[in-house]
Amino acid sequence: MKTTGNTILITGGGSGIGEALAQRFHDAGNTVIVAGRRLDALEAACAGRENMHAIRLDVESAAGVAAFAAEVLEKFPALNVLVNNAGIMRYERLDRARDLSDAEATITTNLLGPIRLIDALVDHLVARGDGTIVNVTSGLAFVPLPGTPTYNATKAAIHSYTMSLREMLRGSVEVIELAPPAVQTDLTPGQSTREGYQPLDEFADEVMALFAQQPTPEEVLVERVKPLRFAEVQGTIAQVMAHMSAMTRKMFEQLGL
Repeated sequence: MKTTGNTILITGGGSGIGEALAQRFHDAGNTVIVAGRRLDALEAACAGRENMHAIRLDVESAAGVAAFAAEVLEKFPALNVLVNNAGIMRYERLDRARDLSDAEATITTNLLGPIRLIDALVDHLVARGDGTIVNVTSGLAFVPLPGTPTYNATKAAIHSYTMSLREMLRGSVEVIELAPPAVQTDLTPGQSTREGYQPLDEFADEVMALFAQQPTPEEVLVERVKPLRFAEVQGTIAQVMAHMSAMTRKMFEQLGL
């Protein structure tokens, strides 16, 4: 993937990882479109930045995704990079019956959303000849955090989907997976200051250095995510799961769940 001269669409670009990467790609000389539910947050991310644009997107609606894709291609026909970053993460208890609305919303946003948007843009990206799709998954795709089971499952599904997509598009569209570790963002309550999580700026700088490698790695993995990504290969699943279970118990206590 070239790192300059692109027209890049980043979903979930109004905060957290999406905003940090959008601004860094813009600084590198790219036209950037940020998309998400909250237009005010998107516009704040773009403030003072020429060639950075905000468009509202509701990934929960199939018709809305299709209309959004048509609008983006009409306004930005040079679009050649799609970054599927938008996602939600909700704590869930599995030891009792519960309202499944959080689980259903997580599947719609984290799994159906990227699938729908890829489908809406794939013909255009193939025709471009220099297209790239970046799917943001998580270290939790490889070792789950028990307190966020549906989130973990959607990220594991997107990891698998990305592998299939890469093979189906090989030679026509570059397909990259970005799997973050735990990063200090507002994804969950208290996460932006949680001890032990990677500072957002440090993470984004490391990611941009990996994107600058030639060729770009098929999996963009910062150092902090590697213990999760390679736990199965290294035979450390049991130890890492014990740590993740302890984290869940601590979070549930703090949040009163």
